[in-house]
Amino acid sequence: MSGSESILVDEAKIFVQAGDGGNGATSFRREKFVPRGGPDGGDAGRGGDVWVRADAKVRTLVDFLRRSHFRAERGGHGAGANKTGARGAEAEILVPPGTMVYDANSGVELADLVHPGDACLVARSGRGGRGNAHFATAVRQAPRFAERGDPGERRWLRLELKLLADVGIIGMPNAGKSTLLSRISEARPKIADYPFTTLAPNLGAARAPQGKVFIAADLPGLVQGASGGRGRGHDFLRHIERTRLVVHMVDLAAEGRDPLDDFRVINEELKAYPADLTRLPQVVAANKIDLPEAAAKLELFAGALANQGVEVFPISALTGQGVPELIRRCARLVEELTPAEEKVEPRIIIPAPEGEALNVEKMREGVFSVTGTAVERLIARTDLDSEEAVASIQGALERIGVVERLRALGAAEGDKVLIGEQEFDFVD
Repeated sequence: MSGSESILVDEAKIFVQAGDGGNGATSFRREKFVPRGGPDGGDAGRGGDVWVRADAKVRTLVDFLRRSHFRAERGGHGAGANKTGARGAEAEILVPPGTMVYDANSGVELADLVHPGDACLVARSGRGGRGNAHFATAVRQAPRFAERGDPGERRWLRLELKLLADVGIIGMPNAGKSTLLSRISEARPKIADYPFTTLAPNLGAARAPQGKVFIAADLPGLVQGASGGRGRGHDFLRHIERTRLVVHMVDLAAEGRDPLDDFRVINEELKAYPADLTRLPQVVAANKIDLPEAAAKLELFAGALANQGVEVFPISALTGQGVPELIRRCARLVEELTPAEEKVEPRIIIPAPEGEALNVEKMREGVFSVTGTAVERLIARTDLDSEEAVASIQGALERIGVVERLRALGAAEGDKVLIGEQEFDFVD
């Protein structure tokens, strides 16, 4: 068994960074016969956004084991003659349909990309800085400063894949699930005579005798305590959530085990899972009836489940005995449970931006802290090497209420004010 085969690649953690906005230009007209040319510094371009998009050609999250950092392009800088910088190119990350996207730090769900084409904006680009032509007024006719671009958003994401299958094949380890999938489809999962042969879900297209086709998933063996995470239980159970039908395989020939007890244990784990997976229709495949010890248990097992209203199909996944009847029944149920065909338009999901809260507090005597998206963005786009630019933000801080709140907290001339990573002297 190679190392790559033992990795269940249905979860991934990636870092995304949108493009920063370009910097605005500081420039003045320099033309013959125009001795007092005014400011003509152009605005910069916005950076590129980062999107996560579902693509039917992508089946797993395995590519993110090799690459986990994604960055969009920075916006172009402004230039003289009022030339605007180009917008940065977007970055697009392709994932399988059925991928859920979470903010890795907060755990907030950003999107559930169910259908091909569904997309989610996961990192917003930074706005381009304005050039000095933007700041010319009747009083300030020759501004010698421009804005810097805003930084693009950056964050860690957690991707979680829930397989989109019509039928989920479940059961205890080594119950014959992979053997059944290989018999009813072209899938060729690894099969061996030891527990937990299946380390990752396998998909296959099964064709019933009457020509109906459905997608079946062989899900790794469950154990008691799976709903609480034992044996990587949650990794496996979540793949059952989106199936329409469950085929519960029970090994009638398992040495030292009671098939009725195995059936009960698995269903208890399905019920204990947060989504209560017992709500899904279920048929039972009583496997290995080609063996004498299994045939001897069949009547008692099937009779007990018939009293509970559960359908039992005696099969041998190895020889094919009883499998056509099972597949015909699955195809009929899938057809009954499938909603009417309709055209599904791809969804574009744009989560709400973070709040613009403004927090002003006194840290200690003579030192105050100002935090908040809007004010920190204002400081980030200001050229702090330009005295003229620094002076210009005083009015902006007045408008958004920073100066008033500093006064209310007792700030006096010369006190220190921390905004983001920068330190200023309070001037009233």
